[in-house]
Amino acid sequence: MKHLLGLNGVSKDEITQILADAFEMKKLLQKEKKKSDLLSGKSIITLFFENSTRTRLSFELASKYLGATAANIAASGSSVAKGETTIDTAKTIDHMAADVIVIRHSSSGAPHMLTNYTDAAIVNAGDGMHEHPTQALLDLMTMEEKKGSLVGLKVAIVGDVKHSRVARSNIYGLHTMGAEVVLAGPSTLMPAEIEALGVKAYYDVEKAIEGADVVMGLRIQLERQKKGLFPTVREYHKYFGINKERMKLAKPDAILMHPGPVNRGVELSADIVDGEQSVICEQVTNGVCVRMAVLNLLAGNQPLVKID
Repeated sequence: MKHLLGLNGVSKDEITQILADAFEMKKLLQKEKKKSDLLSGKSIITLFFENSTRTRLSFELASKYLGATAANIAASGSSVAKGETTIDTAKTIDHMAADVIVIRHSSSGAPHMLTNYTDAAIVNAGDGMHEHPTQALLDLMTMEEKKGSLVGLKVAIVGDVKHSRVARSNIYGLHTMGAEVVLAGPSTLMPAEIEALGVKAYYDVEKAIEGADVVMGLRIQLERQKKGLFPTVREYHKYFGINKERMKLAKPDAILMHPGPVNRGVELSADIVDGEQSVICEQVTNGVCVRMAVLNLLAGNQPLVKID
């Protein structure tokens, strides 16, 4: 693929290749000397118009672990703050011979638009309420690592589905890989006609979690409360928060996931965030591995693992 703009339309073979390479990259990450020359001579630019800790840092580290020249541009500290358009910023970066541009933007479709104005490969690091493909890929990697296979898994995604680009990318990716997806959340935070994507939607969190192999909480965007989409944080946690009792409804070996950052006591009770079923920290590690694999492939290198 030339770009990674979303998982909608990405094939099973392509996802399988990225995950296989990500597991190979993890071997490098586990070494004392985390250094490779796979991207030596390549330049990776991260262009973030929204705040980020995990995504931005993992892309930067992924670039450096693979030997690339890496630079970050934050909108607040760039000419964007002076009125420069996103397109002109991308053109400027392109003329500095960037090989890959990683962009996060509040507007859905911004990464797609940039593909018309640069020869660099574009990676979508989250665009509006649209998609966040590398987050979903690291989630898939974590599920496969813990469960052995994605085929037939029941994955319950709970929370603000309506505004979640993470949920959308996971739905696309999980369906492609043969998993079942069920959703739960308040009616005001559930998209209309979401079941057209082949998922089941519940307004009862316990029904969604029952028998699940994977339970994933989504971050509640607290600014939505000001718009009257849910009454109070306490009410949300009472009816839709994931806690130890609700996790008992899932399979005994179910894993707990969250894309982060976690609002403790809102999406997840504090005791389960760090509990035995939680794989939230593993997700962070796998995020670096997935982004290493994606950057390596989009920079034009051959896959690390041969997929039959």
